[in-house]
Amino acid sequence: MHLNGKVALVTGSTSGIGLGIACALAEAGAELILNGFGELDRAKDKVARYGARPGYHGADLSDPAQIEAMMQYAQSEYGGVDILVNNAGIQHVAPVEHFPVEKWNAILAINLSSVFHTSRLALPGMKERNWGRIINIASVHGLVASKEKSAYVAAKHAVVGLTKVIALENAQTNITCNALCPGWVLTPLVQQQIEQRIASGIAPEVARDTLLGEKQPSGEFVTPEQLGALTLFLCSDAASQVRGAAWNMDGGWVAQ
Repeated sequence: MHLNGKVALVTGSTSGIGLGIACALAEAGAELILNGFGELDRAKDKVARYGARPGYHGADLSDPAQIEAMMQYAQSEYGGVDILVNNAGIQHVAPVEHFPVEKWNAILAINLSSVFHTSRLALPGMKERNWGRIINIASVHGLVASKEKSAYVAAKHAVVGLTKVIALENAQTNITCNALCPGWVLTPLVQQQIEQRIASGIAPEVARDTLLGEKQPSGEFVTPEQLGALTLFLCSDAASQVRGAAWNMDGGWVAQ
């Protein structure tokens, strides 16, 4: 497919899933705006391999004022956002009674509220152009729960609900909104969980295989490239009637 002339903003796109999706969009011809706190030069170089010279805005997505500045940057420099991929996220693991309040607030701000703020600011321009794609990277944890991830699970379930509302409100336009719900992807967040197991004395390969075996029947990680390909499908005309879906790509996790 071709996305020439379309502008895509991908939050949390300097590494992991976001960078994989940004590369897929760039390869299809979209102009890219990156956002995130990772290795920016490396991310820009990777996207540039597909012929794109991406823009960048370093908004802290826990701050609505900085989100607004990022969206104004997209408007002034690129004429607005046609494809919005809400990917940025953070994680913290602890039982509810020991969960730090500041971590709860930060996770909900970045994983949930930022999705609301970017979407509300992108939608007016999409409506003017009568075309848009909002793709929210939820998680398999937007569909099912795991212990000790209360804030993350709550935020991702809410993202799935918000996705459905946006889809319904725009059902008679050419603007669609859908959520992707990946299982284990070998991102920095997941690598941290593997490292915690290794630190407890488990061999690296055993730590990896045990993590996958607990939840993901395929025994393989979902890749950012696979999620990028699914994002391209959701941007295509073939997906124009895919609205409000929570599409799990999880190696069979939710099928159990």
